[in-house]
Amino acid sequence: MDTLPTPGLTAVIGGLDLVGIAVFALTGALLAAKLRQTFVTMAFFALVTGVGGGSVRDLLIGAPVFWVRDPWVAPVCMGVALLAWFTPSRWWDKPVLEWADAAGLGAYAVLGTAKALAYGVTPVPAVLMGVITGCVGGIIRDVLAGRPSILMRPELYVTAAALAAVVCAGGAALGLPNAVVWPIAALAGFGLRGAAIWWRLGLPVYNFQQKDR
Repeated sequence: MDTLPTPGLTAVIGGLDLVGIAVFALTGALLAAKLRQTFVTMAFFALVTGVGGGSVRDLLIGAPVFWVRDPWVAPVCMGVALLAWFTPSRWWDKPVLEWADAAGLGAYAVLGTAKALAYGVTPVPAVLMGVITGCVGGIIRDVLAGRPSILMRPELYVTAAALAAVVCAGGAALGLPNAVVWPIAALAGFGLRGAAIWWRLGLPVYNFQQKDR
């Protein structure tokens, strides 16, 4: 039987949601700025990147789509777009964009997993919900920008989201306190993604050469 989250857990998840939204929205706005787009495009990128993964998650787990009913989400995305618009471009060079995205990835993967578990989703599908929450917004952002999606690159990205989600679900299965599990899980995802950025780590690509008969 599915169980809905308690009011206290809902408040915590909502707060984490806004943090993840702000970070992901920033990556969308900064990418639009890098492409020298208008403010309207920048705001749209911020909104779509911020809410894309969470929207898909909520539709799949049968929860109300979070940002439609939350009065803070759209203003946060617009505020982030304004921040990117009115700040010098030198503040937002490529490393800043990549590291901001890494932070959002870890936090949002944990958030998606925790929310799915709170709605009674079993651990393995909950992990997948965490991966979707952490990655889909960035995928939509890349597709809109006309650049190769992160799914089409060998660097560790989805794997980092999966690590954060697995640690979150594993801690919940062991009955560990959320206050301990969630930060550790988010840091694990951020750490793996950060290592991939710093050392250019990636998964091996398919390279099987079929011999002619």
